[in-house]
Amino acid sequence: MLKLEARPQVSQFWGLASPLLALAITVVLGALLFLALGKDPVQGLRVFFWEPFSSGYRLGELMVKATPLLLIALGLAVCFRSNVWNIGAEGQFVIGALVAGGVALLAGKDTGRWIVLAILLAGVLGGMAWAGIVALLRDKFNANEILVSLMLVYVASLLLNFMVFGPWKDPGGYNFPQSRSFEAVTQIPRLVMGSRVSIGLLIALAGVAVLWIFLFRTRAGFAQQVGGLAPAAARYAGFSSRRALWTALLISGGTAGLAGALEVAGPIGQLTPYVPAGYGFAAIIVAFVGRLHPVGMVFSAILMSMFYIGGELAQSRLGLPKSLTGVFQGLLLFTLLACDTLMAYRVRFGSPRVAAKGAHQ
Repeated sequence: MLKLEARPQVSQFWGLASPLLALAITVVLGALLFLALGKDPVQGLRVFFWEPFSSGYRLGELMVKATPLLLIALGLAVCFRSNVWNIGAEGQFVIGALVAGGVALLAGKDTGRWIVLAILLAGVLGGMAWAGIVALLRDKFNANEILVSLMLVYVASLLLNFMVFGPWKDPGGYNFPQSRSFEAVTQIPRLVMGSRVSIGLLIALAGVAVLWIFLFRTRAGFAQQVGGLAPAAARYAGFSSRRALWTALLISGGTAGLAGALEVAGPIGQLTPYVPAGYGFAAIIVAFVGRLHPVGMVFSAILMSMFYIGGELAQSRLGLPKSLTGVFQGLLLFTLLACDTLMAYRVRFGSPRVAAKGAHQ
C-alpha cells in the first residue's frame, strides 16, 4: 500500500529546482512520444528545443508569442498569490482584444498616432471590466471565481464571434468572418524592422519590474500575499479581503486585456474568430512553472512559446498535428505537479495490515 507522508520541512533547493526537473522529465517523455509516433526523437526534440533559436526571425517569433504569455502570467501571479483563482484570463484576453479592436476600427486616414494609446487603454479597461464581473459575483454573492471566470471565457468567445460574423464583418472580405484590416496608423510600433516584435515586449519586461516592486517592496503587495497565505492574520492586521479580491482580479484582467490589445493591433491586425489562441490558459502554466515570481515567469514564458513554435514546426516538417503543443504543455504541468507533490510528501510503502494496525494505535 502506498501512502503519502508530509515531509517535516520542504527543501528550498528543490523548491527552485523542481521546474528544471519537470522540464527534464518532459523532454524524456517527449522523446518516448516521438518514438511511439514513429518519428526520430532527436529530430523531434530539435524542432521543439533548438529550431526556435536557430535564426533571428524565429527568435523574434519566440518573443512575439512570449509577450502575451508573460503579460497574462504577471497578472495571474497576483491572483494566485492572493488565493484568488482566476482561471478565465483567456476570456479577459478576448474582451480586451475585442474592445481594442473596436477602437482601432474607428481610425481613419487622418487619425494620428495617439490612437495607439487609446487602443491599449481600451484593451486594459475591457479586460478589467470582464474580470470585474468575477469580482462582483464573488464579493456580493460568494460565487466561485473558478467557475465564473471559466464560464465567462465562452461568453467572451461568443461575443467576438457575434461581432465578426455580424456588425463588424468586413463587407469586402469575401464573406469571411473577420473585421476589415486596421489602418496602418493603429499598428503597435515595432522594435526591429523586418520583425514582428513590438514594443509590447518592452511593456511586458517593464511589467516584470513593476510587479517585483509591488509584491516585495510595497505594503499593498505584502497585504495581497498575507491575505492569500493567512486570511485570519490578514484580518487581524487590518487588511481588507475585499480590497485584495478586487485588486487581484482587476490587475489580472487589465494585463490580460492589454495582451489582447497588443495582439490584435500587432501581429493579427484585425479581429477574427481565431483571436483566442489559448494564451490565457497556457499562462497559468507559465505562472506556476515560474514559481509565481516575476523573473521566473520570464523564462517560463520563453519555454512555453517554444512549445507553440515547436508545434507549428512539427506540423510542417514532421507531419504531426499542431495539437502536439498542448501535449507538451500538459506534460510539463503534470510533471511539475508530480515533482511538487514529492517535494512536499514522501512515499511510504507498507502492507494494509500494518497500516491498519498503525491506525488503531
